[in-house]
Amino acid sequence: MKTIKEIYKIGKGPSSSHTMGPYKAVTSYMENHPEADRLHVTLYGSLAATGKGHLTDVAILEAFASWHSTDKDTSESKERRKADVEIEWRPKETLPVHPNGMKIAAVNMDGDRYDNWTYYSIGGGDIICMENPLEADENGDIYDMTTLSEIMDWCNRTGKSYWEYVNETEGPDSGVWNHLEQVWKVMKEAVERGIEQEGVLPGPLNLRRKALSYHVRAFGQGDTFKTRGLVFAYALAVSEENAAGGTIVTAPTCGSCGVVPSVLYHMQTRYGFSDARIIRALATSGLIGSIVKHNASVSGAEVGCQGEVGVACAMAAAAVAQLMGGSPSQIEYAAEMGLEHHLGLTCDPVCGLVQIPCIERNAYAAARAFDAGIYALYTDGQHRVSFDQAVRVMKKTGHDLPSLYKETSEGGLAKEWE
Repeated sequence: MKTIKEIYKIGKGPSSSHTMGPYKAVTSYMENHPEADRLHVTLYGSLAATGKGHLTDVAILEAFASWHSTDKDTSESKERRKADVEIEWRPKETLPVHPNGMKIAAVNMDGDRYDNWTYYSIGGGDIICMENPLEADENGDIYDMTTLSEIMDWCNRTGKSYWEYVNETEGPDSGVWNHLEQVWKVMKEAVERGIEQEGVLPGPLNLRRKALSYHVRAFGQGDTFKTRGLVFAYALAVSEENAAGGTIVTAPTCGSCGVVPSVLYHMQTRYGFSDARIIRALATSGLIGSIVKHNASVSGAEVGCQGEVGVACAMAAAAVAQLMGGSPSQIEYAAEMGLEHHLGLTCDPVCGLVQIPCIERNAYAAARAFDAGIYALYTDGQHRVSFDQAVRVMKKTGHDLPSLYKETSEGGLAKEWE
C-alpha cells in the first residue's frame, strides 16, 4: 500500500479522474516525447462520456500549452498552441483495464501519428501508462499491512493510534507531516474562500452557489441546527470551489473533496482542536482512504459514487471518532458505518458536471460522518460487519453496477434530466 500522500493531492477541480488525471497523462507523454509539436488524443468510455462537463478537454489543452510555454508567450500564442491538439471522443468504446482510458499519439509534419501510448486515469488523480509501467511505481508500496483489521490489531497490541502507525511506517524523512500541513492549509483556504463566494457555477445548469447563504442562516439557529448548518455550509463551500475549477485537495477525489475538510474545519472552529490534532486526524483518515484505494477503488467510473463520497464519509467519520477520543475499535466502527451506508451509491452526474447531485451529496455525507463518529463513541467498538468486509462488498457492488451508473451520465438522475 502506498503513502497516504497519494490520497491527498492538491490541484484544481472539478474532477480528479477526468481533469487531474488527463492533465498528468499529457504531461507524462510530453516528458517522454519532448519533440512532439502536435498531439492526437482519443478519449474512451467514461472519460469521453462526461469529459466535456468535467473539463477534460480543457485540462488536456492546458497541459500541452504549459509544456511548450515560454516567458515570451502571449495569450494569443498559447491559444494557437492549443490548436495543435486534436481530441477524439469515443464514449461507446471502453479500453480493457479501466473505464477511464485514453490514447495519446504524436503527429508528425505529414500528419501521421506515431508512438501511440495508452493511459488510464484510475481515480484520485492517479494514472497508469501501459507503455511506461515504471512511472506508476514512482511511489512504491511502503505499508506491509493493507487491511484495517491488521492495523487495528497492531494498535491494540502496542497501545498506539492509527496516526502513530502512519508515522512509524512513513518514517521521519518521508515528508508526510509537511505534506499534511500543506493539505490542511489548502483545505481551510478552500472553505474560507468558498463561503465568501456568490454567483452561478459554470456550465449549462445555472446552479447558484449556496454556501454563503447556508453560513449566514446557520448563525440564526439553535445550537443543534447551527452545527448542522455550518457543516453543510463548509462542505458546500469546498464542493462549489471544486465545481468552479478552484484549488482543492482530493479526499479521496475531487468530486468528494468537501466532506473531510468541512468536518475538520467545524471540529477546529467549534471545539478548538489544534492544527496538530487536526493533522493527526488527517493521517488517520488518509490511512482509511488508502486501504480502500489499495483493496478496491475510489474511482466513480469504476465503482460508482460509493467509492468517492462513501469513502470520504468513512475517512471523515474516522477523524471525528479519533478527535473525540475514540479507541481504535471505535474509530474502525465509525469508518465502517460511513462506508456501509453509502453502499450502492451510483455516480450519475447531470450533464456530466460535478454539481448535481455531487455538491449536495458532499454536504449530506459530512453530516453522516459526524453521526457515524458519534454513534461509534456510544458503543464499545464491537460490531458484526468489519470495515474490511464493507470494502470488499463495495468493490463487488461497484463491479455489479451497470456502466450507465458509473460516471457516464447515461442513467439515473442524468437521464431523468433529459
